[in-house]
Amino acid sequence: MEPWQRLDSASAADARRLLLTCCGSTRWVERMLARRPFGNMIRLLSASEDCWHALSPDDWKEAFSHHPKIGERDLSRARFAATRHLSEAEQAGVAGAPATVLQDLAHSNRQYEARFGYVFIICATGRSAPEVLANLRSRLTNDPADEIRIAAAEQARITALRLTAMT
Repeated sequence: MEPWQRLDSASAADARRLLLTCCGSTRWVERMLARRPFGNMIRLLSASEDCWHALSPDDWKEAFSHHPKIGERDLSRARFAATRHLSEAEQAGVAGAPATVLQDLAHSNRQYEARFGYVFIICATGRSAPEVLANLRSRLTNDPADEIRIAAAEQARITALRLTAMT
């Protein structure tokens, strides 16, 4: 069954649960539920983009809070239980990194969170740990207003990948 078909045929409660695994913003989920039925994948992805970009930075930050820190090894906490398998797959290029790179990621993550007030968001699918670390370090110099838009665009990419891969 295609992802859009699964969402279209699901009960509201099941569709809500499925959508929350794709994006942790409750307002995004509610808006997506209101847009059902989607009818095809193009409409599903278009609705996702429309709903995402209509949200406020606070809604974006809510979605960001549903992601573990990049490179974080312990994803067993209850907060990440529903999306653990997704985060592990998305961060596969980081998971096998040497301890020194993971330490540098942890240090830069703390700097990022202190500067911007939310976890570093990057669509890590297909990216190596050194590439993610370089991106994180370069984004530390961004203006906060620019950075939230960059992080929101990364979240939109993550959401689209998760919607496409929904089973």
